[in-house]
Amino acid sequence: MNNRSANPSLSVFFPCYNEQANVEPLTRKTVETLSRITDNFEVIIVNDGSKDRTAAIADRLAAEIPQVRVVHHPVNRGYGAALQSGFRAAAKELVFYTDGDSQFDISELSSILPLIEKCDIVSCYRVNRQDGPIRKLNAWCWTRLVCFLFSLHLRDIDCAFKLYKRRIFDDMPLLSTGATIDTEILARASRKGYTILQTGVHHYPRTAGSQTGANPKVILRAFKELFGLWRQMRQESK
Repeated sequence: MNNRSANPSLSVFFPCYNEQANVEPLTRKTVETLSRITDNFEVIIVNDGSKDRTAAIADRLAAEIPQVRVVHHPVNRGYGAALQSGFRAAAKELVFYTDGDSQFDISELSSILPLIEKCDIVSCYRVNRQDGPIRKLNAWCWTRLVCFLFSLHLRDIDCAFKLYKRRIFDDMPLLSTGATIDTEILARASRKGYTILQTGVHHYPRTAGSQTGANPKVILRAFKELFGLWRQMRQESK
C-alpha cells in the first residue's frame, strides 16, 4: 500500500435501534481496532430513535472518547434513513458501516481495507450466515430478485459490512428510508460505473437485543420501496 493508504482517512458508523447491550462494547472495540490501523478516523453512532438506553450510552461514549460522535433521530425513521444520516455525517475519505447488533467482527475491517485500492466499493458477503433457515431463504430470494431487477451480480446485497470511497455519494441521490437502501446504493453506483469488489466475512449469532428485519411491516415496506426504486431508476435512464 502507498504512504497515503498506510494511514487512511476513515469514517466508521453503525445504525442502532434499541442496542443498549451492544453499543458500548461495539464502540470500544471499533476504536481499539481503528487505532491500530490509522490515526485519522472517526466513529459515528446513529441512534435511530431508540426507546431504551442506547442514546444515553452513546452520548456518554462521545463525551469520553474524542473520536466518537452521535447522530440522534428523535423518532425511529428506519434503517435506510439511519444509513443516510451516517453517510451524510461521515467526513473522511473512506466510509465503512456495519450494524449495531455485533453480528460481525469489526477487526475484519483491517483485512478488507487494502481491497479499496482496487475498487470503489467493497461489498462483503456473509460466510456461514448465522440466521434461521426461513430468514436465510428470504434473503437468498431477495438478493436474486434485486440482482434480476437491477442487473447486478452480487452474492449478498444486504450484508452490513461495506466499505466505500466517500466521493461516490457526492452525486448520488438516496431516497430509500427502509431496507432497500443497500440495493439503491449498489444499483446507482453500478449504473454510474463505480467498481464493486466482493469478499467474505464471518457472521455471528446475535447475543443481545432483537431483530426487526423479519417484521411483516418491514418486509412489506421493503418490497414497496424496491419496486418504487425500480420504476424511478427506469424513468431516470430514459
